[in-house]
Amino acid sequence: MSRSRLFIAASLASLCAFALEATAQVKPAPSGFTAIFNGKDTAGWQGLNPHSPNYDKFIALEKSERDAKIATWTEDALKHWSIQNGELVNDGNGAYLATARDYGDIELLIEYKTVPKADSGIYLRGVPQVQIWDYTEAGGKWNIGADKGSGGLWNNSPGAPGKDPLVLADKPFGEWNSFRIIQIGARTTIYLNDKLVVDHAILENYYDRKLPIFAKGPIILQTHGGEIRWRNIFLREIPADEANKVLASKASAGFSSLFDGKSLDGWAGPVANYEVVDGAIRCKAGKGGTIYHEKELTDFVARLEFKVPEGGNNGLAIRYPGQGDTAYVGMCELQVLDDTSAKYAKLDARQYHGSAYGMAAAHRGFQRPVGEWNFQEVTVQGSKIKVELNGTVILDTDLSKLIEYMANSPHPGKDRTSGFFGFAGHNDPVAFRNISVKLLK
Repeated sequence: MSRSRLFIAASLASLCAFALEATAQVKPAPSGFTAIFNGKDTAGWQGLNPHSPNYDKFIALEKSERDAKIATWTEDALKHWSIQNGELVNDGNGAYLATARDYGDIELLIEYKTVPKADSGIYLRGVPQVQIWDYTEAGGKWNIGADKGSGGLWNNSPGAPGKDPLVLADKPFGEWNSFRIIQIGARTTIYLNDKLVVDHAILENYYDRKLPIFAKGPIILQTHGGEIRWRNIFLREIPADEANKVLASKASAGFSSLFDGKSLDGWAGPVANYEVVDGAIRCKAGKGGTIYHEKELTDFVARLEFKVPEGGNNGLAIRYPGQGDTAYVGMCELQVLDDTSAKYAKLDARQYHGSAYGMAAAHRGFQRPVGEWNFQEVTVQGSKIKVELNGTVILDTDLSKLIEYMANSPHPGKDRTSGFFGFAGHNDPVAFRNISVKLLK
């Protein structure tokens, strides 16, 4: 064989080896995961600019306006995004690329490779962002935290948990980095290259910090002036029971159970109106009244799971004195309600789920579908009360500062400093399980 033919053969062999190596990097989806990037085209993705207008304003537009903007952004995105050897490549410009589908609780696996002085990120539920940037001094951004590395929730408030990564985990330029991101409600856990960089921190709503992040939204890959490559993008939607277990497992030290799962031992009040079914306390249909655990509490954190039937109504008695209507004579009644029921469509905002009944309105839209178990954590400290539902804070208020009440009804118990914890039944078979409390003082 001539020297030229040997050269051609060697070159072809080299190219084949390179192609095989490139193909080998495109992995099959791990068990339980789905590939949301197919390695061939942008099917399932669309252009998006979440800051023109801000994403919260964008989703409030009429569908026709949203569709028109998406069409324009997608046309722009396709000029700057390409597929190379199974990799999704952006040249640093153009519209961001977003999933066409919205997601709630997820586990996301994604690999990226970028270049010096680049800056990018991953938006979760349309909200910025899991930070990606040049962590070296030469990158020029040590003054805003780049020296701490990628993976933090950089758009959180200064000093907020998760804003800065726990460790520097970036690989040198030219190497692939891998994220594992777990999002349950607003709670975000991030591993970068198998190192924990964010531990169950709340992702703040960049667009309006007074509001929680959205219940569902797209995953968005940011463009920010430098080339970035993505590959092996896999997603798993987290079911309710698994999400509840994760939430219950976090910071669980110091909690003690208030319910043995078998009987109402240790509970007082009209206990005959309640029953224990499948390890849960359930109000009997057509019955009600407030039952309460016999131990009086001052400041505490309570955790529990609850399930509402269609149109179900109940409440959590907070610092209840043992008699009377806890909504008024206790510190408050935290409403437990099927917010989706048509019969509740015209309630006062202070009557929906998680609200301090008649006093302070909770954010809506974070309950699981009727018939599924929800996880709720309630923190009572002094005059302040916070409610976190399925990983999202829906109420955070100081009752001592309230001056307006529903129907101008007085709440003489709101300033109570101690009392009992219980359930305020209203004739519906609402169920509670895995009930525990941690004393704060």
